[in-house]
Amino acid sequence: MQRKRYYYLIKIQFLGYRLHGWQKQPDVKTVEGLVTKTLRWAMPDAKFKILGSSRTDAMVSAQESAFELFLDNEPLEDLDDFLAVFNLNLPQDIRALAVEEVDAKFNIIQHPKVKEYAYLFSYGEKNHPFCAPMMANFIFDLNIEEMQKAARLFEGTHNFRNYCVRVSENSKFEREINKAEISENDLFSASFFPKQTYVFHVHGEGFLRHQVRLMMGALIQVGKGELTIEQIAQSLTGTPELQMDYIAPASGLILNKVGFKDF
Repeated sequence: MQRKRYYYLIKIQFLGYRLHGWQKQPDVKTVEGLVTKTLRWAMPDAKFKILGSSRTDAMVSAQESAFELFLDNEPLEDLDDFLAVFNLNLPQDIRALAVEEVDAKFNIIQHPKVKEYAYLFSYGEKNHPFCAPMMANFIFDLNIEEMQKAARLFEGTHNFRNYCVRVSENSKFEREINKAEISENDLFSASFFPKQTYVFHVHGEGFLRHQVRLMMGALIQVGKGELTIEQIAQSLTGTPELQMDYIAPASGLILNKVGFKDF
């Protein structure tokens, strides 16, 4: 008898501060590991596997991420009931937002999508400790206007060889950035946030390892006067002597949204 398989797209959000990224690893807490463990509680008799839309680094959070659930033999009887039971058993720093059934043609890795990242930061005086899980704090002056000019240079199609680590022979360095800008933070607020905070918005279809954090690190160096706007422009041509090496702290990075095209 041929096995029947069912497919579901599940949107989630999580605070990454205590977690070691998405991918399951031995002896540490990861998003994939906790999600898998919770699904076993919610569906104790089910045979399943999951596949995430992207691999976030340790301490990186997500306002909206996604994974695909592959369920064998029996479908989910009621999606609303499943979502309620799933959330009831998930830890407090992970929440399921929605679930919908997809077909076998959908592939969460290969399906065209746009990822929206937000890097939240402040500068100057030291922040309240409660800010630490989701906001980077640079305790020195930054020239925000110069950083805003430099950020715009990332928009368009460029060679991002200088903005990645652990490259492979198959790495594709030419990437298109749909949006790259620094603005005052209007995404998140809290009574303990400093009066003035900023967010670096980056939108694109795909990113190299540590690319967004290296882009942010370069902008911080522009703000400190250690890099010029001209050097940023030159670095996007793939010039090897301009490899960026300042990786901005992970806790400021938030996967703000994953949007799937034509879906």
